Amino acid sequence: MRKTTTRMADGRELIYFDDSEPYVSGKATRRLDDPRPLPDRFESMSAGPQMRQCPLTGEWIPMATHRMNRTFLPPADANPLAPARPGAEYQDGEVPDTDYDVVVFENRFPSLLAVPGEDTGIVHVDGEELFAAAPAAGRCEVICFGPRLEENLVDMGPKRMRTVIGAWADRTRELSELEGIKQVFCFENHGEEIGVTLHHPHGQIYAYPYIPPRTAAMLQRATAYRQATGRQLHEDVLAAELRAGTRILAEGEHWVLYVPVAAKWPIEAHLVPRRNVPDLAALNEDEKSELSHMYLDLLAAGNYFFADKVGKLNMPYIASWNQSVIGPGREDLRLHLQYFSFLRSPGKLKYLAGSESGMGAWISDTSPENIAERFRSALALASAEQPTR
Repeated sequence: MRKTTTRMADGRELIYFDDSEPYVSGKATRRLDDPRPLPDRFESMSAGPQMRQCPLTGEWIPMATHRMNRTFLPPADANPLAPARPGAEYQDGEVPDTDYDVVVFENRFPSLLAVPGEDTGIVHVDGEELFAAAPAAGRCEVICFGPRLEENLVDMGPKRMRTVIGAWADRTRELSELEGIKQVFCFENHGEEIGVTLHHPHGQIYAYPYIPPRTAAMLQRATAYRQATGRQLHEDVLAAELRAGTRILAEGEHWVLYVPVAAKWPIEAHLVPRRNVPDLAALNEDEKSELSHMYLDLLAAGNYFFADKVGKLNMPYIASWNQSVIGPGREDLRLHLQYFSFLRSPGKLKYLAGSESGMGAWISDTSPENIAERFRSALALASAEQPTR
């Protein structure tokens, strides 16, 4: 993999990650200039998005009002994530070259943005001490997995998946070093039912200037567990799942795939490295290589989850990389992937109604053991279709 960094017309960073010749060897270089007549994004900006803390729960809520007019389900010929059209003098796309392997760039409509020179200290809304606010001084990036609209990661195969993993690791490492960042989150939203507004195969990477609620809850529990037992909670959970064996879906030399004992979603699985590592940047080459296969096996199996009812379908899902925090408590959390879907049966979504949305009190429509049974059948069907994996 070869990494090449440049700047877009408005000053945002863009990074090519190449795995094909003549680019990976350096014999050729992707187009680095951006011909669009865009003004510098900070030129007329004195402040970025603000985040406010809920005085009742302590959660930080970014207020990204500029995202109301972001791109929404554009036609294929106006896809801003596609490569530039050969011979076109100008198009309002984000990638200046006419082709790419994997590319990462700063989001044009970020929820989190650090503005140079902006004071990042706490202020108080309406002068009330209970109403804390601060700049949402993080960073949001887009990662495009490939240049073609009609493909997805399963189609692209392990070689491209390995490049994506390398890009995730690179961005995790670099974003973790930015001032004020508390956690880096790599994720993919897949499918219109999930809320995808651009169908191009892509994901996102958030660098949070605060600890998100799910991470905060896991950190509190894991820290208490270590203080009480002297052991690492996530490590003991993996060991317990392996001993039980009832929800294990697949095991590799370096990774374990299983349905968690208290799965919340109608479809959910966790992919966890055997070695205790804090984030994607800490993975070694063997772990990244095996992950490139097991990750695709998981995505392919999701497409067969309802094979007994409708055969193969394009499963809407969220793939969510939980990485450890940056700073105090880092040793208490470990890397794991949470894959889940809202689809409780073909054509029927699990809506988050009163109990889930109002109180955060989850009610599952199935059992983890039923999910595991279906997933094992789905993995077998996916393996039969993809024997080279």
